[in-house]
Amino acid sequence: MAHNLYLHSSSGGSGLSVVALGLMEQLVGMGLQPGLFIPVTHYAVDHHPLLELLWQRYPFNYSPSQAVGCDLTQARNWIAAGESERLLKQIHSRYKEIEQQANTFLIIGPQLQRDLPAHDVAMSVEIANNLSSSICVLINGYLCSNSECVELVQIQREALHHHGAEVVAAIVNRVAPEQMTTLQQQLKIALSDYPVYLLRDEPLLTLPTVGEVATSLQSRWLHGSEADRQRDISGFKVAAMELTNFVGHLEDGDLVITPGDRADIILGTLLAHESNRYPHLAGLLLSGNLTPDRAIMALIEGQRHTSLPILTVASDTYDTVVQVRAVEPGLTADNSRKIALAIGLIEESIDRQWLQQLLCRQALPRMTPLMFEYELMRQARAAKAHIVLPEGADERILRAAEILLLRDICRITLLGHEATIRDKIARLGLQLAPEQIVEPASSVDREHYAAQFFQWRQGKVVSLQSARDTMADLNYFGTMMVMSGAVDGMVSGAAHTTQQTVRPAFQIIKTEVGRSIISSIFFMCLQDRVLVYGDCAVNPNPNAEQLADIAIASAATAAQFGIEPKVALLSYSSGDSGKGSDVETVRQATALVRQRQPQLAVEGPIQYDAAVDEAVAASKLPHSQVAGRATVFIFPDLNTGNNTYKAVQRSAGAIAIGPILQGLKRPVNDLSRGCSVADIINTVAITCIQAGRVRAMRTTQA
Repeated sequence: MAHNLYLHSSSGGSGLSVVALGLMEQLVGMGLQPGLFIPVTHYAVDHHPLLELLWQRYPFNYSPSQAVGCDLTQARNWIAAGESERLLKQIHSRYKEIEQQANTFLIIGPQLQRDLPAHDVAMSVEIANNLSSSICVLINGYLCSNSECVELVQIQREALHHHGAEVVAAIVNRVAPEQMTTLQQQLKIALSDYPVYLLRDEPLLTLPTVGEVATSLQSRWLHGSEADRQRDISGFKVAAMELTNFVGHLEDGDLVITPGDRADIILGTLLAHESNRYPHLAGLLLSGNLTPDRAIMALIEGQRHTSLPILTVASDTYDTVVQVRAVEPGLTADNSRKIALAIGLIEESIDRQWLQQLLCRQALPRMTPLMFEYELMRQARAAKAHIVLPEGADERILRAAEILLLRDICRITLLGHEATIRDKIARLGLQLAPEQIVEPASSVDREHYAAQFFQWRQGKVVSLQSARDTMADLNYFGTMMVMSGAVDGMVSGAAHTTQQTVRPAFQIIKTEVGRSIISSIFFMCLQDRVLVYGDCAVNPNPNAEQLADIAIASAATAAQFGIEPKVALLSYSSGDSGKGSDVETVRQATALVRQRQPQLAVEGPIQYDAAVDEAVAASKLPHSQVAGRATVFIFPDLNTGNNTYKAVQRSAGAIAIGPILQGLKRPVNDLSRGCSVADIINTVAITCIQAGRVRAMRTTQA
């Protein structure tokens, strides 16, 4: 059995970049150290979109230039001169230079009809065989009937088999959603011994973005933000009519093309985009190397809420239209939305076990950040959770929600003023359809939640009216949704303090059975491992009993997320070397952990260097199972924990995911007000997994 996978594409539109990205994500998630190799390419190495995308996302051990066997011009010359053997030797030699840098390779085969003669299947097979590769066939199923798709798969398989290839699977891209079930059934009948995976047609992946148009036409930006580069262009309109006639032709996602001196069209387009009676547009492209008059630019720049990107190009209107038509949409490193959608398509369509059996050798011994992120998303999707996000009008929340829905991670409810949120979604050009948008102040559930809250807080809430007022608060309302079972979990804090986020959870949800306190951990994603730090956000000065509870809860959280718990209770001394009340508290906490969880690997008191460095551990605690190998670090107080996680985050370039609350009956998690879109996505994914665990426990108890 070959240990590499060769992607064979016979035509354009077969989803080569989507499949390559999605499979690479899965291989990394399995703990492999995958490599990428492209035998023949028609791109210059420093402008190869797939190389740029993958090298920014994954830590390969060699340069992009080493990933290419031969450029297309040289390959064609050798083939035309009858020197195919020379081409094969060149490709094989280049591959051998990097073979030891990975334990399995994804080989991007030349696209027949474009890179090699259409009839030269034999050459493609010979390349694959020389690179110890099994072949996976990629087929464009767009606008094909079921019978045509089945026939294409059979023809490709037979042609490759005829030339001695080991063909292990086929992937049919761009299958109409309504065909998926019936086509899969027909393929199973026709090819029962041959796995064929179907990727549903996803129009978003076929649309160019404003950024791609800007790059292709070498446009100059007059107005817009970096995020505007990701706006999808669903069509374009050339504005040659009078404004009153033109605006009636506008459609959602249009790129408007007009000469730069058409002030009437420019201002009219901006007004139409901002109006709730006209479609929301992708952008405005000004032709003829004409910049609007200074007075017009002053008007545009003075509109604080104008979200329409404006670009200018040197070409005239006709040439501009021709060039825009020629822009090929693709997957680029800066388009997080398309990347999320592509990865989600592969995750939902490709059998991970099949890929694992085909390619897996020895998994890496540590949980790396990439493995952790992959496993995070896989478990979150499996949990099928419904999460409420109270800060529905925050741009970061909306962008994160879009990616979560595109990857089918969870269902989402947004809280806030519905008209404001929907308008912001449209202004940002997002493909976002949340489960629901709820306004707490006018919700039909407000009265019911207020009555429940008043009953639960008897003696602490002054009156039922006070409870009603409290339920107008986004975080209290969201927490009541969690407690009532309307949703499975809540994530907040992008625009609220930690106290505003967690206080409702402390009052309403409270601690789970067997936990004395609510605590928190951070997942610290270093370059080659993921560590757990606790408690860095909630408990200022825990006593020995509480410290033991934090340690046990943190170990359980680590195990739940695939990290083998080796717990270090930290202090300023290691073993029996130190004395004092602070050290004694840690020593007592360690004894309590060993008493309650005798199977858990735990050490304390221990200094940080002895916990992480095997050389230091050998001199300070030579017989410890944890020293030098700790994965869970319990700090003696909040002051130490909070400062340490921030120091590691800033100084070591670590990604800190959290704080993740533990000990609650149902999951609520807090965000930093400086959080990024990626932070929100990761925290929601963790909340989904926690929700799945809560659901499983309740099912078991029932």
